Amino acid sequence: MKLHKHILFPLFILGLTLTSCEKPFGELEQDPNRPTSAPASLVFSGVLNDMYNSNSSPTGYHGVTNGGWGDQQRWNQFYASNYNYYATNDYAWTSTDLYYTTLKNVVKMEQEAKKAGLPDVNPYSALGKFFRAFFFENMTKRVGDIPVTEALLGEANQTPKYNTQKDTYVQILKWLDDANTDLTALIAKSDNNLAGDIYLSNSLSKWQKVVNTYKLRVLVSLSKKEADTDLNVKARFADVVNNPTKYPVLSSMDDNLQFVYNSQFNKYPRNPDNFGQNATRENMAATYLGTLTTLKDPRTFVVAEPATAKVAAGVKPTDFAAFVGASSGEDLAVMSTNANQGLYSFQNRKHYYSTYTAEPYVIIGYPELQFTIAEGINRGWATGSAEDYYKKGIQASWGFYGLKDGSNDVFFSADGGYKVFNTYQVLVSFADYYAQPAVKYAGNTTAGLTQVLTQKYLAFFQQAGLEAFYNQRRTGVPTFLVGPGTGNSTRIPLRWQYPSTERSYNAANNSAAITSQFGGNDDINAAMWILK
Repeated sequence: MKLHKHILFPLFILGLTLTSCEKPFGELEQDPNRPTSAPASLVFSGVLNDMYNSNSSPTGYHGVTNGGWGDQQRWNQFYASNYNYYATNDYAWTSTDLYYTTLKNVVKMEQEAKKAGLPDVNPYSALGKFFRAFFFENMTKRVGDIPVTEALLGEANQTPKYNTQKDTYVQILKWLDDANTDLTALIAKSDNNLAGDIYLSNSLSKWQKVVNTYKLRVLVSLSKKEADTDLNVKARFADVVNNPTKYPVLSSMDDNLQFVYNSQFNKYPRNPDNFGQNATRENMAATYLGTLTTLKDPRTFVVAEPATAKVAAGVKPTDFAAFVGASSGEDLAVMSTNANQGLYSFQNRKHYYSTYTAEPYVIIGYPELQFTIAEGINRGWATGSAEDYYKKGIQASWGFYGLKDGSNDVFFSADGGYKVFNTYQVLVSFADYYAQPAVKYAGNTTAGLTQVLTQKYLAFFQQAGLEAFYNQRRTGVPTFLVGPGTGNSTRIPLRWQYPSTERSYNAANNSAAITSQFGGNDDINAAMWILK
């Protein structure tokens, strides 16, 4: 894959439309100086780039790729900012951007495929259904009710009515089922005209696995609505898990939908070029690092460095007690002082800053799938061994960091930089790790579910956008730390406000949606339908 081409696609595709934050859902007047046609493969590549950006930019696509180190990962409480010139740990959210521009490009992709002579059911139309599900779900879990049915009608309707969140999810699940059906037919006929795939090398079989894996993510996110007969969550979940031929899912880390960085144009967000900007202005968050160290988890040694004050006091660099995260709720001035005094662990500068490629950014991945299935079985939605899936999820996450049973080399900065480092060896044993009461699966009980959700959280580190936050919002696992540093009256918000463009261009429908859901107050602390 020549990933250096990625950065060109969004610029060209955005020439066909306008960013969603400028005008909401209606078509725009055409600019005679801009192209109105493009090969379906090129539009497809732009949509794929937007998948990455929608997972890495906190308020939508702005051409900035933060990958695993954007605001979203602070809100996941994986790391914290200790320097307010760059960022804070505040949750005082306002509005969010939405992805209707990308969805217009999905429509454009489908149209261009038909113009090129492809039949009604073709790879672009099948994946178009998946993209609709992906981006509409991304939006509804941010704000609540959204326009769906009337959203992409262009000039025919520039003030679309809002669909309820329930109806939105019913439609999302239908798109995913239809995408799976279409891909099955195309694969059976070896009918593959797909091109421009920057993720899965134009493999329809791998895309089908992604579609069904994503469907399980959607279904488990609806756990509070498992009794709803229209959604039929439990039966749908069991159908996927019990019918791998009809609903193939990711079978290994090789199937991950992930963004792979290169050293020229698509550099990993933390790299030698920006070392001086943020390497010590961010420290590890206690929610994440404290969970790792409590469990004596060897991922600690890959993602973080020992706190220098601990080492100076005689604690061995490979002792879990040497690793300390800061509460995300700590006052920022206090956190800054403590970080400067070496009381907190920084991100592992050897791992993240000594290379331009570091590690792939996983959008939809195999470890998440294992924990999702384990959760479903724990809840009684499907048969099987939740423990087996739970263990596979942990092992797959360890493998992502190169950890293996036996002796493992780990590296920590020796000079406050990334070029000089000390090498240490740590012995890793999955059997010993798993034998700990806090790790060994406690069965299909509430305690067992908490274990699954905890390990799922750990596996999400710097991946998958806000999925760690959404899972915490749904389940309360892990407990997020709050205080003056998190703002919002020490509350973790539940949603974002609608974009200001909706209040300007679609005021009546937006107002009606806010009234019906939240009593007329576009409140970031109000619970949307899926959380009730």
